[in-house]
Amino acid sequence: MPKPFGRAPISASHLRQIINGATDTAIISADSSGNINFWSLGAERLFGWSETEMFGQKLDRLFTPEDQERGLLAKEMHDALIYGRGGGDEGWRIRKNGTRMWAAGEMSPIRDGEGAVIGFTKVVRDRTAQRTAEQNAADERQALEILNRAGSALAAENDLTRLVQIVTDEGVALTGAEFGAFFYNLVDNSGESYTLYTLSGAPLEAFSRFPMPRNTQVFAPTFNGDGIVRSNDITKDPRYGHNAPRSGMPEGHLPVRSYLAVPVRSRTGEVLGGLFFGHAKTGVFTERSERGLAGLAAEAAVAIDNVRLAQSALRELSERKRAEEELRVLNATLEQQVIERTEQLHAKDEALRQSQKMEAVGQLTGGIAHDFNNLLQVIVGNLEALLRHLPADSARLQRAATQAMNGARRAAALTQRLLAFSRRQPLDPKPVNVNSLVQNTAELMHRSLGEPIAIETVLGSGLWRVEVDGNELEAALLNLAVNARDAMLDGGKLTIETSNAHLDEVYAANHAEVQAGQYVAICISDTGVGMPATTLNQVFEPFFTTKPVGKGTGLGLSQVYGFVKQSGGHVKIYSEVGQGTTVKLYLPRFLSETDSEPVDANLLPPEGSTEETILVLEDDDDVRAYSVESLRELGYRVIEAHDGPSALRLLERQPRVDLLFSDVVLPGGLTGAQVSSQALSIRPGLKVLFTTGYARNAIVHQGRLDRGVNLLTKPFTLSELAVKVRDVLDAPTGSDDH
Repeated sequence: MPKPFGRAPISASHLRQIINGATDTAIISADSSGNINFWSLGAERLFGWSETEMFGQKLDRLFTPEDQERGLLAKEMHDALIYGRGGGDEGWRIRKNGTRMWAAGEMSPIRDGEGAVIGFTKVVRDRTAQRTAEQNAADERQALEILNRAGSALAAENDLTRLVQIVTDEGVALTGAEFGAFFYNLVDNSGESYTLYTLSGAPLEAFSRFPMPRNTQVFAPTFNGDGIVRSNDITKDPRYGHNAPRSGMPEGHLPVRSYLAVPVRSRTGEVLGGLFFGHAKTGVFTERSERGLAGLAAEAAVAIDNVRLAQSALRELSERKRAEEELRVLNATLEQQVIERTEQLHAKDEALRQSQKMEAVGQLTGGIAHDFNNLLQVIVGNLEALLRHLPADSARLQRAATQAMNGARRAAALTQRLLAFSRRQPLDPKPVNVNSLVQNTAELMHRSLGEPIAIETVLGSGLWRVEVDGNELEAALLNLAVNARDAMLDGGKLTIETSNAHLDEVYAANHAEVQAGQYVAICISDTGVGMPATTLNQVFEPFFTTKPVGKGTGLGLSQVYGFVKQSGGHVKIYSEVGQGTTVKLYLPRFLSETDSEPVDANLLPPEGSTEETILVLEDDDDVRAYSVESLRELGYRVIEAHDGPSALRLLERQPRVDLLFSDVVLPGGLTGAQVSSQALSIRPGLKVLFTTGYARNAIVHQGRLDRGVNLLTKPFTLSELAVKVRDVLDAPTGSDDH
């Protein structure tokens, strides 16, 4: 007969089997000092230590260093003694392998038959999976809230710069990054593309010392739009730079260890830019971070596309409104424009007629003056012979011959004026400092014009030089001064001003025989009686004068006109009755190599060595030929390429290349900067010198040349090329992976 079930005590062995049956729960007991004296199989499974390893160990060995430091075990034991239950809060616990487990545990006192506390029981349950699920759900909710918030903010934003800043800020909140950046591509008004960036979590100057990220393996997928790049420690990542892995970031750089980047692509697949985020700790970013950032990148792309479409529509609307306004104004002013255009054509016709008239008169007077000079040569020569051979006692005959000679000389002077007007006089042009000549002529005018006339000179600073006959220019100024004196009967003021001037195409089109360009202007103004418009139309004609008979020949202004025209210049006269007269002489600026400063023989351009090899990369055949010939003339060995792929192939084949001399803008899809990046991966010690004729290119941002970039701007001289190449070749070799 089996024994009936009774109330017999459970044996220790039976009790241990019951406790060890709870394999998902750790059941532990400790003495009153907290030393472990029982360790269940569930405890061994959860924590990893065996019962033998844990006997006699302090119970707080299971706690994190932070909880040990704040005395969590003592608090649980105190609460168990006072309240019958200690702990109960969830928290991190330490496993044997060093990993952490999120656990919930309670502590209860163990009492003897008389109620005295002889130890404690600790029950621990693993809550890691539940907490991870809860945390993931919370993170997903938070990410969704951030994306919704970002989407609302981006939808309401129409300023591209602020929009990109919002994306960067929200990206930091979404990923838990310490700092983030958004590099985005823009096109300026001239159609050139350039890159700007925003930062969040760090000031802009923290990155401004470093150039834009190069198209290396770690950056290329983002810039090319290929996919997401995540690295638990970028300083150990072989994709980052050709010197990786390395110990850290460059000096002064943000302390990036964890790295996460995604491209931002438009609806059409165009890469608008990239989101880059970092953290000083390792292993911060997860797959969830990737998903969140990819979602944010999509929101950013939609918002940017919308802003660009809106801006394009506004530009089209603005252009249409502008065209409509121009059409309205044109219709409203068409009649007036026809009148003005007709007047302009009449003025041009009159200027051309006057020029043709002056040219015809000039040819006539020049021919007469030429023939008259031949006659004067006979007269003057014979008078001179007479004066030499007349007897000393024939005073009457000597006086007559002398008077005849004076008359002949006056006739010769008139002839010279006729020749000046007709532009036939033999000039001796030389480089002239106009300010010095005017200053010297003004002193002569002081003595010639007398006290009633005040003379003031206003000399322009930085005045260009001219190439004229200095004596004839001085004579022209004296002629104008004498005319001004005759117009100021009761005295007055004569002002002579000098300045640099530019006559543009419009002015040249409205004035016959005027070439657009740079001139030195000499302005002579008086406070005399002035002239009416009918007189102004004739003032430069030979023998025309408003002076009484015997007071002038009418050749003074004709001489000035002819001299200035023969010198390639232009004359303009302004006058109003009672307000005085102003005459402006425009003389062409003198541009010549002989006008520059001499080169010091000790400052000759530095030469190179035939052992030093330079690769010239230039798509323009003429520019490349000039560069190659110049460098060979300086003594270097030179090889050449017309595009990026050709240059890279040469670099792979050539045994020695010391310098890459490359244009920035190249055909075939590769810019000079991209060729340089790939060239440096082939030859890490290669020196690079860029040349360009553009203001933002790929190596210039916000305004500043990228750090470590050498640039020689076009056009350049042989001396400038020699000095720059030598400087780059002689500079110490350094590395900059950023």
